[in-house]
Amino acid sequence: MNLYVGNLSWGVDDDSLRTFFESYGEVTDARVITDRETGRSRGFGFVEMPEEAARNAIAQGDGVELDGRALKINEAKPREERPRRY
Repeated sequence: MNLYVGNLSWGVDDDSLRTFFESYGEVTDARVITDRETGRSRGFGFVEMPEEAARNAIAQGDGVELDGRALKINEAKPREERPRRY
């Protein structure tokens, strides 16, 4: 299951995100989304984990602080198609 993780502090990277979620179960993938031009975190990311572990992470991890910020964790929604901007 793919989880959306919001309200990340700027100091959180892929490894620290993975480490945080490993306390809830096996983590398949953990990515902090960064700005293409600056490389700076955009303050959110995605974590992929088995469904049971993901449900556990949502139930127990939502609102828990990581680097001083309360995380917002929920099931990721499929990306919506948007018209291209030129």
